[in-house]
Amino acid sequence: MTSGGGCSLCLVQTVVQAEVLVGVEPVTPDEVVAVARDGAGVRLTEPARTAITHARRAVELLADDDLPHYGVSTGFGALATVHIPVERRAQLQRSLIRSHAAGTGPEVEREVVRALMLLRLSTLATGRTGIRLATAETLAALLCHGVTPVVPEHGSLGCSGDLAPLAHCALALIGEGDVRDARGARRPVGEVLAESGIAPVVLAEKEGLALVNGTDGMLGMLVLALHDLRLLLRTADVVAAMSVEALLGTDRVFAADLEALRPHPGQAVSAANIRALLAGSAIVASHRGPDCTRVQDAYSLRCAPQVHGAARDTLDFAAAVADRELAAAVDNPVVLADGRVESNGNFHGAPLAYALDFAAIPVADVASMSERRTDRFLDPARSNGLPPFLADDPGVDSGHMIAQYAAAGIVAELKRLASPASVDSIPSSAMQEDHVSMGWAAGRKLRRAIDGLTRVLGIELLTAGRALDLRAPLTPSPGTDAVRRMLRSRVDGPGPDRHLAPQIEAAVDLVRTGAAVAAAEQVTGPLA
Repeated sequence: MTSGGGCSLCLVQTVVQAEVLVGVEPVTPDEVVAVARDGAGVRLTEPARTAITHARRAVELLADDDLPHYGVSTGFGALATVHIPVERRAQLQRSLIRSHAAGTGPEVEREVVRALMLLRLSTLATGRTGIRLATAETLAALLCHGVTPVVPEHGSLGCSGDLAPLAHCALALIGEGDVRDARGARRPVGEVLAESGIAPVVLAEKEGLALVNGTDGMLGMLVLALHDLRLLLRTADVVAAMSVEALLGTDRVFAADLEALRPHPGQAVSAANIRALLAGSAIVASHRGPDCTRVQDAYSLRCAPQVHGAARDTLDFAAAVADRELAAAVDNPVVLADGRVESNGNFHGAPLAYALDFAAIPVADVASMSERRTDRFLDPARSNGLPPFLADDPGVDSGHMIAQYAAAGIVAELKRLASPASVDSIPSSAMQEDHVSMGWAAGRKLRRAIDGLTRVLGIELLTAGRALDLRAPLTPSPGTDAVRRMLRSRVDGPGPDRHLAPQIEAAVDLVRTGAAVAAAEQVTGPLA
């Protein structure tokens, strides 16, 4: 697992594949993914342009006011009591961006930065920030031309929003700092803006603050994580079904009437998936009769719907938080419908931080259960007739012995990543910001956790597929056999020991890309 939370940085899109309209209505999670990950461009709608222009008038009415107005004629944070004269207010905004672009550490993935930029633009489009239309259009132009500011990983406390990451994006708007161009090359932003025909912005009153005061990084990471985890939980059902089958487990425990006795919605979905995947299995049918002496399977087999289902229900909660935040206008101060400009605390990242932390718990637990199934395959005392470590010639060959080590090591890290970041507030800004959410840190560790779960499921897929081969001449169900055959198109079947790491990576790729689920769904129909 990488400190940056995966390899998304290298997945550079050079062609805009679609266009997302950004208006006064919130963007959808699918639109966030399209812009962030698939390189879609953006365009402000006419209602958004009208709302932005209307709100800007309210800010301009305050620009020459002798009374102090936060973000217009005062300093920021603990310096909010310092009055700034009219002739220095443009410098105030420029200084805000330069000073707050204070991140350090590894570069954040391109998809996270693009999500952050889109979500900031979406807030600007609500007409609640007082930004000028030209500034919002310049941010849209960066997205359309594939210009991605270089944002370091460390710097946000998740309160007053994701200040440092957003400031690095705003720095590119004013023509300073480095960016990645559409081909992924790191270059000075001035060169890239000139090539793209984009003029740098000279910030006016309130604009610097409007560009940095939001929860967009946290929200972007949550939306992307939910998208990935929906796929990973379907994958977990697929590999669990393969393991139940190959370990000679029973499918009776997944019956709909049994599952209905405990009416958690996610549990019902997971059990239905596993039933569909095991339908028609000759392996399961071979030990269904009175000669079978095993009464109950181990929890890692029997309780898969309960764990995978609880994970689904957790994601549903996190998705509800994300949907509400997508509909929010997060800035401070904000321009209200009647023209008032008011300070507020809506930038606090607690709702997102809790959801991000919460999601990391089932990620660790689903991976932990997966690793236990992998381990069960390798122990002849528990594998119901399979060779030790699934080795071709046990003793000479070690089979999948060390693949389980890798899974166990990842699971141990996932348990550490499940510890919440949101309880670890550290006061800042001379105690003006005396409680912060740490939501950005929660998002960063969730991305690393998702990468870990992907790898653990890939190792189980590789191991279960080998075990299904070793059950021949008994045949798997049509659904699981489709996945096994997909695996065999990338990895050879049982035999003497070969270099195992490339086999693991091939299986992990089938998980990450969704190919394993797609193979199963060609037989079962859509899995929920």
